Amino acid sequence: MSDPVTRLNTALEGRYVIERKLGEGGMATVYLAKDLKHNREVALKILKPELAAVVGSERFLAEIQVTANLTHPHILPLHDSGEADGFLYYVMPYIEGETLRERIDRERQLPVDEALGIATAVANALQTAHEQGVVHRDIKPGNILLSRGEPLVADFGIALAVSAGGGGRLTETGLSMGTPFYMSPEQATGDQIVGPASDTFALACVLYEMLVGEPPYPGNTAQAVLGKIIQGLPVSATTIRQSVPTNVDAAINKALETLPADRFTSAQDFARALANPGFTHGETVAVGAGVAGGRWNALTLALAVTTLTLGALAGWSLRRPEPPRPVARFVSPFLPGQEPIQSASGTFSLSADGSALVYRGPDGRLWVRRWNDPGASPIPGTEGAVLPALSPDGAGLAFSQGTDVRVLAFAGGSPRSLMEGRAPFWGGDGYIYATVPEGTARVPVGGGSPEAVTRLAEGHRQHVVYDVLPGGRGALVDVQFLDGAQGEEVQAVDLRTGSMTPLVQGGEGYYANTGHLIFEATETNDLMAVTFDPRSMETSGDVVTVLEERVTGARLSRSGTLVYTRIAPGGERAEFVWATRSGQTEPVEAGWTFSSDDEGSGWRLSPDDRRIAYVADDAEPGNRDVWVKELPGGPSSRLTDGEGSEWAPRWASGGETITFRGPSARIYSTRADGIGAPEVLVPEGNVAEAFWSPDGEWLVIRRGGGGAAQGLRGIQAIRPGSDGVALQLIDGSESEVQPDLSPDGRWLAYASNESGRYEVYVRPFPDVDAGKWQVSTEGGIQPMWAHNGRELFFVSPRDEEMWVAGYEATSDFRVVGREALFQLPGDFLGLTARSATNYDVSSDDQRFLWARRLGESSGARSRRFVLVQNWTEELKERAPN
Repeated sequence: MSDPVTRLNTALEGRYVIERKLGEGGMATVYLAKDLKHNREVALKILKPELAAVVGSERFLAEIQVTANLTHPHILPLHDSGEADGFLYYVMPYIEGETLRERIDRERQLPVDEALGIATAVANALQTAHEQGVVHRDIKPGNILLSRGEPLVADFGIALAVSAGGGGRLTETGLSMGTPFYMSPEQATGDQIVGPASDTFALACVLYEMLVGEPPYPGNTAQAVLGKIIQGLPVSATTIRQSVPTNVDAAINKALETLPADRFTSAQDFARALANPGFTHGETVAVGAGVAGGRWNALTLALAVTTLTLGALAGWSLRRPEPPRPVARFVSPFLPGQEPIQSASGTFSLSADGSALVYRGPDGRLWVRRWNDPGASPIPGTEGAVLPALSPDGAGLAFSQGTDVRVLAFAGGSPRSLMEGRAPFWGGDGYIYATVPEGTARVPVGGGSPEAVTRLAEGHRQHVVYDVLPGGRGALVDVQFLDGAQGEEVQAVDLRTGSMTPLVQGGEGYYANTGHLIFEATETNDLMAVTFDPRSMETSGDVVTVLEERVTGARLSRSGTLVYTRIAPGGERAEFVWATRSGQTEPVEAGWTFSSDDEGSGWRLSPDDRRIAYVADDAEPGNRDVWVKELPGGPSSRLTDGEGSEWAPRWASGGETITFRGPSARIYSTRADGIGAPEVLVPEGNVAEAFWSPDGEWLVIRRGGGGAAQGLRGIQAIRPGSDGVALQLIDGSESEVQPDLSPDGRWLAYASNESGRYEVYVRPFPDVDAGKWQVSTEGGIQPMWAHNGRELFFVSPRDEEMWVAGYEATSDFRVVGREALFQLPGDFLGLTARSATNYDVSSDDQRFLWARRLGESSGARSRRFVLVQNWTEELKERAPN
C-alpha cells in the first residue's frame, strides 16, 4: 500500500496539502494541512479505515452535516467534510495551543477558578448543541483544546456521525463510542439511547480530574473502570482538595448519578450549580453513623478523631485570611493611536476575570485589549458596532450593529446575528440579554427565539440589563423614564416571575462579590454602593459614595477590576479654526479658547457668518451652556444658565433665534441676544437635536441616541402650530443620525449604518419615500449641504478625510462626482457618528469651521479612561457591610 500522505495529497489535489501528522486518536488520524482556497492552516482528520469501512461514506457525511451548523464561542467549527480515494475526512480550524489532556498531564491539578471556568464554558457549548439535538458522546480532556487559555470543544458530533452511520455493526470493530474514564453508565452498558445527560456526566468527570488530578473512577483496565462507573459510588473532590467549594463537590456528584433522570436536566443547570454557593445534593454522613454496611469500631473512631483534629489545624492554617491585595490605578493604558474613539457610557466591556477589555477603537471598530499584552487589536467584522458585551470567560463577544445583536468567537469565524435589539449583556447563565421595544428579552447564546424578561411600565422609556446575579435567579435593570426629570432607577427583576423591585435612584447597576450593589448617581455621577443580597434581591443599610470623581461608564469585573471614564471639571480646552478646501488651518481668533469634550457638542455659524453658537461649561464646570461668540474679536455671551446641560445649538434662518437640546432631552428655543427665558418647543423627552427648515415651516428632529430603544429613535418633522403630530421621516429601524436639509428645503441628507457601516444618504423632503440615493461609497458621516445648491460635504470616518460630492437636482437627485478635499487632523473634535455634526461651512462655501483640542493646557482632559485593579479592597474599606 502506498504512503497514506501521498495518497491523500493526490486525492485532495487543488483543495488541501498535507504538511505533517499531528496525532492519532481512537477514531481518526489528525494532519496539519494547508487549505489552498482560503490560504489557511487547518486540522484535517481522517477516519480510521476500519471505522470508515463499517460506517460508509454516504451515511457518515449525511450525519456529520448536522454538526456543521453548530455555532458557539467554545465549539470548534466544522469547515468541510468529504470522501477522497476511500478516505472519509473532516476539516476543522487548526488551533495553536494544547489540549486539556496535555495541560492536566503537565500540571496534574488546575487552579479551582480556572477549572470551573473551563467547565462552565464547555457546559455552555454543550447546552447550545443539546438544544439543537446534538450530543457529543465523547467529552474528554483530549477533545478540549485550550487556545490562549480559552476552551474549545473539538470533534463535536463526530461520535454521533460514526455511531449513526455504523449502527449496530460498530461492535464488530471492537470499538465503542466514548472513552472509559468519562463514559456514562448508559454508554458503559451499551445502551443505544444516549442523551444530553451523558455529556454532562462526562464533563463532571473532566472537572473532577482537573481539580483532583485523576478521574473519579480510575482503574488499570477498561473493565475495572466501567465496573466502577456502573456501580456509581459517590466521590468527593473536597475531601481530597479542601479548596474545592462544597457546592462544586455537590454539583459533580449530582452529575455523576447512575440514572440519567437523577442528574441535571441540562448542561446549563450543571453550570448554574457550579456558580451557586448554596447548591447542595444528597445527604452528609455523620461521624459514628453506619457506612458500607457496618459500624465503626473504637480504633477507627479514634483514628477519625485524630484525623479530624489534624485536618482542622491544617484547615485553620490554610484558611487564615490572606492579606489584602494591593490596589493599582492606571490612567489611559493604551498605546498611542490605540485609544478609545470616545469615552461615553456603553463604550467598554470587561471580562469577568478582569483580564480583557473591549472598546470602540480609533477606526470605529471594536478593539480588544488584554492586560498581558502591551498592545490592543481591532476585531474584524465590527465596523460600526457599539455597546460591546464580553462573554464571562472572555472568549466571545456580543455587540449592537444596526438593529441587531450579533455575536462572534475570538477563536475564529464571522459575526452572526442573534436577535433584534440593542445594548446586549452576556450573562453567565447561558443567555444574552438585550433591550427591545417592549422592554428587555433574552436568547440562548447558541440562538433561538427571544423570550421576554421585562416589559415597559407606564412612564418607562426603556430598560437595559446591566448584570445577571449569581445563581441566575435575577438581573439588574436600568430603568429610564419618559420624563427625563425622573432620571434613572436600578431595579431587580426576578427571572422566574418577571416581577421587578426598585432598588436605588441611579443608573448602570452592577453586583460586586463583596455583597454590594454598585451604581452611578444620576446628578453627580459619583460611584455609589449599598449592601445588597443577590438571593433576596434586597438592599440594606445606607448608600455610600465610594468614588467621587464624576464617573461614567463604570464596569466592574467579578474579580474586582474596575474600569470607568473620569469626567474632569472644566473639560478640555479647545479653539475654533478655519480650514480651507485644501486643508490649510488658522485660528478663528488667536488666544480665544473654550471648554469642550472629546465628542464635541455641535456648533453653528450664524447665517451672516458673524457669530458662532456653541456649547461650553466655562461659567460652571460640569454644566454645559449655550454661548454666542461675536466675530471678529467680539465678546462671548452665555445664553442659558439653568440646571442641566445643553447640546447642538442651531440657528433659525433669520439668525434671531437658536434652538438647542436642553435638560430632560427636550428641545428649546431662545433669542440669540439673550433676552427672555428659553421656550420649550418639543416637550417630549428623548430628542437628540432639532433644527428649522429654511422656510421655517418644519422643525426637523432626531429622536433618541445610541442607546435608545426602537420606536424612540429615528428622524421626524413637526409643523408647530398645526395639529402637532410628528411626521415620521426615517423610522429608526437602523441607526440614522446627523440629518441636514438642503438650502432649498427639498432634500434630506443623513448618515445611516443600514449596510453595516455608516454611509451618507439623500431623500426628498418631506416625501422621503419618493426616492433614496447613496452619496458616499467607502463610509460617510456628518453630511452638510453647501450654500451653492450644487455640493454636499461629508466626513469619511475610515480615512478621517473631508469629502465633497457634486450633485444635480431637478426632479431627481443625481451625484455627479466625489472628491476628497483634505485629511482631517487628529486633534479635530467629534469625528464620530455618535456626536452632532461638528463643523459648519461659511456662506461662500470656501471655509469650514472646526474645533481642535489644545492638548492638556487645562490640566486635565475632559474624559479620561481609568483602570483600577483589586478595587474591591478599597470598596470594602469605604462601604463595610
